[in-house]
Amino acid sequence: MERTLTILKPDCVRKQLIGAVIDKIERAGFRVVAMKKTRLTTETAGEFYAVHRERPFFGELVEFMSSGPCVPMILEKENAVADFRTLIGATDPAQADEGTIRQLYADSKGENIIHGSDSAENAAIEASFFFSLEETVRVN
Repeated sequence: MERTLTILKPDCVRKQLIGAVIDKIERAGFRVVAMKKTRLTTETAGEFYAVHRERPFFGELVEFMSSGPCVPMILEKENAVADFRTLIGATDPAQADEGTIRQLYADSKGENIIHGSDSAENAAIEASFFFSLEETVRVN
């Protein structure tokens, strides 16, 4: 089994789509290993997205991710990272495949409903940002 991290972003929470998105994730065969509702500060959002610090959208991303509550989750499935990125679709919902989470629910490239790790290594790093080891141990 492989794990990946996702974050239901503030626009997802604001639009009351948490249940709909989780339903789509579970129907795609993912198991939710850990989940919490939290709110990033500008400082913690900046830390999480530090890899993008030099990119022109960094400030806007940090502002958006700290604009309201979000729901980080650790998901588990064979081939989780690649399968999840397929499920969520392209960053720009206008370019996302039919039936993907972003195509169905996102409004723009900047407010695109959901984050998905881009590798198993980054998934582990990102998961540790939100969850302690005790919160991520498989219980069943």
